[in-house]
Amino acid sequence: MQNNNSQSKKPIVILGPTASGKTGLALKLARKFDGQIISADSRQIYRGLDIGTDKIKLTLLDNSEKKYYSGAVNNVPHYLIDIIDPDKEFTLSDYQRAVFKIIESEPQKTNFLVGGTGLYISAIVDNLQIPAVAPDKKLRQKLEKKSEVELVAKLQKLDPVSAQKIDPQNRRRLIRAIEVCQITGQPFSQQTTKGEPRVEALQIGLDVPREILYEKINQRVEEMIQEGLTDEVKSLLAKDYAKDLPALSGIGYQEIISHLEKEISLEEATELIKKNTRHYAKKQLTWFKRDKRIRWVKNYQEAEKLVKNFISW
Repeated sequence: MQNNNSQSKKPIVILGPTASGKTGLALKLARKFDGQIISADSRQIYRGLDIGTDKIKLTLLDNSEKKYYSGAVNNVPHYLIDIIDPDKEFTLSDYQRAVFKIIESEPQKTNFLVGGTGLYISAIVDNLQIPAVAPDKKLRQKLEKKSEVELVAKLQKLDPVSAQKIDPQNRRRLIRAIEVCQITGQPFSQQTTKGEPRVEALQIGLDVPREILYEKINQRVEEMIQEGLTDEVKSLLAKDYAKDLPALSGIGYQEIISHLEKEISLEEATELIKKNTRHYAKKQLTWFKRDKRIRWVKNYQEAEKLVKNFISW
C-alpha cells in the first residue's frame, strides 16, 4: 500500500517488553503500509552484539548510502542497527537527532519506531529536552570503578526518580545521570523535560499475557545459548573490548562473562539470564503502562486497523 500523504511527522511506535513479538508485527505492518523501521533498542546499535540482543538478520542493499541505514528485510529498510562499535558512545541526544533526521528525510515513507527502550521512545514522542552537560572524564573514571548496585544506590540518593526509571544494569545511563546530578547540583529527572512535540505519533503496545511472555523469554534464552552466545562473548573479548564496557553490561553478556571467568556454570548463567530478562520485561511493562496514550493490541488485525485509521487522517 503506497501512501499518498506525507507521513514523516506521523511515526508509528511499536513497543512492548522483550520477546513480545514487536519485530514480527512491525515488519508485517511496514510491508503493508510502505514503511521503514527505525530501531528503538539501545543495545542493537552496537556491532557484534547480535545473538545476545536478538538482532534480525539484515541484507545490505548496494544502492543505499543513507546515514544510519542498516540494511533491509523483505525490502523493508531498517535504521539504527549495527551503527557503532561496542567501545564507542551513542548518547540519548545522538539517538534523538538521528531519528528526527531519518523520519524527516523521506516524507512519503511511513516510519515505524520499534523497540523496548522506553527512554528512546520518549525522546522522540515527547521531544525530550536533554541536559547539555559536558562529560567529566575524572568523575566518570571514578564511577566506572563502582558496581551496578553501588551506582544505583548512589543515584537513589541524588535522584530517586531516575534511579527508578533507569535500567539497573545500564552502567552508561546510571553514570550519566549521576554525572549530570553532581555537575549541576540538580536531579537529572528534573532536567530531562518534555518539549514542544515535533511529531504526532501513534503508540501501539503488544499485550501478551505474563505467563506466555515469560515462556517466550525462557525459550529465547535457550535458543541464544544454542546459537552460540558464549562464542559471541568470547569473540568480543578477544577483540580486546573491556568486559566492563557499557555495551557489554547488559543482560546476557555479563552472565556469560561470569561463566567464562569460572564464577558460575553455563547452566547457572542460562538460568540467571532468564531470571534477569523476566525482571527487565516486568520493568519495561511498568514503564509503558504509565503512558495512557499507548493503544494496546493482542494481534496483527487490531494493530493494522489502528495504523490504517491513523495514516488516513
